[in-house]
Amino acid sequence: MNDSTQKRAGLAGIIDAIDGGIAALERVIMAVGVILMAINTIANVISRFVFNHSIIFAEELNSIFILLVTFAGIGYAARHGRHIRMSAISDALPERARKILIIIITAVTAVLLLVLAWYAVQYIISLQAKGRVYPALGIPIYISYLWVPIGLFVTGVQYALTFLRNLQEPEIYLATDLREADAQELELEV
Repeated sequence: MNDSTQKRAGLAGIIDAIDGGIAALERVIMAVGVILMAINTIANVISRFVFNHSIIFAEELNSIFILLVTFAGIGYAARHGRHIRMSAISDALPERARKILIIIITAVTAVLLLVLAWYAVQYIISLQAKGRVYPALGIPIYISYLWVPIGLFVTGVQYALTFLRNLQEPEIYLATDLREADAQELELEV
């Protein structure tokens, strides 16, 4: 193995470690977010029936949890090839055309998500400048929206990595570690 191959393997190892850390963080965020949302909702229902009063901040808190889970989940879905695919046309194409199509799709999707992340940052900056706060919680609204550009950015990076994987490998990859053939086998098992 020459020095340039060793450097690429080292860099690839670092990227894989970072990606693995982000994946673990996403799993924790999604699990904790769903659990807290359930606890908040159950507590609000109990409060309404027992005390005849809703918890004032329950709706605002659930909207924060929905943002959190949604935008942590899109990166996770892209990483594991669990995103929605409209494959009726691509399934009918020959393999070479499907390969070209997936390269185009992953490149365009990566660029769009990264552009959306940029616009989301701009929106958050404008929210911060306006000083808007949640009425019941009293916290600035822009804080809860911080997950939007983070989720869009991480998902954009996942699609960019899938794009690069498809450029490097002869097989069709739906995610960095999921070949199309493996995904089809998994679908047949279910």
